[in-house]
Amino acid sequence: MKTYKTAAVIPCYKVKNHIIDVIAGLSPQIIDLILVVDDKCPEQTGLYVEKNCVDPRVKIIYHRFNQGVGGAVVSGYKAALDEKCSIVVKVDGDGQMPIKIIEELISPIITGKADYVKGNRFFNIDDLLKMPKIRLLGNSILSFISKMSSGYWDIMDPTNGFTAISSAVLEKLPFDKISKRYFFESDMLFRLNTYRAVIAEIPHQSIYEDEESNLKIKKIIIPFLYKYSRNFVKRIFYTYFIRNFNVGSVEIIVGCFLVLIGLVLGGNYWTKSILLDIPATSGQVMLSALPLILGFQSLLAAMQYDVNNTPKQPISKSLLKKND
Repeated sequence: MKTYKTAAVIPCYKVKNHIIDVIAGLSPQIIDLILVVDDKCPEQTGLYVEKNCVDPRVKIIYHRFNQGVGGAVVSGYKAALDEKCSIVVKVDGDGQMPIKIIEELISPIITGKADYVKGNRFFNIDDLLKMPKIRLLGNSILSFISKMSSGYWDIMDPTNGFTAISSAVLEKLPFDKISKRYFFESDMLFRLNTYRAVIAEIPHQSIYEDEESNLKIKKIIIPFLYKYSRNFVKRIFYTYFIRNFNVGSVEIIVGCFLVLIGLVLGGNYWTKSILLDIPATSGQVMLSALPLILGFQSLLAAMQYDVNNTPKQPISKSLLKKND
């Protein structure tokens, strides 16, 4: 018999046409609590659910001001912790997510194999053909950048919002620091890495019908790149120079130093060549190129070390063992 409690958080903004069907699809054998977060929705989705849904599991949270998808999910996370939930699933209210596989999504947490589980829309090639091309392109580009930023090199779909998280990890997260808008899912990965949480992915299909996405790739690409770069620098500093100093740390220092030396020498020789109209000698070219080559090799070695340094020991304990 199940003794742990599972909650579903549904951030709501312009999802009135789908929300009732989404709630109805959440199995009572799996989901014990449904937290509908009305993020100052212009369609008043919260009131609509109050009037049209009789499911006793539903609790509605209202925001006085729009906080973005991240802010809505964080409100749901806090409420789930207050309700002593062991697992919290995040589901979009627009019907895009295959909620029938929630049991599979939470399984790695129940068995103690992962602390956080994400859906992966990129596993099946045939499914990719159904995805809007601009969304596919944007996610593909951001995916590799996210790997470097978060340190989770085996995560392919970083912006996927179909997730499940253990309360053991959720209690540790600094909610006031997590990005509140569309960068939320990517920022969660960075925050989770600082606690060495283990992440797993579950392949699934996405449903694209008549929903209108509020995410505009052209508007978020520059802010996303800035935030990814910021988190990358923070993660490297925390992981390799504050909490530990290892072979990866040395490779980073040596690589950066050699690349800097090569750039300075090369820039100096190039400037003199332009100003004095005297071609650089082969010795000068080699003197500039050698530290650059060795520096890049050292940084590649550091990257390989970082790939192998992905968290592997879950923070969460098996919920099955707790029930025995």
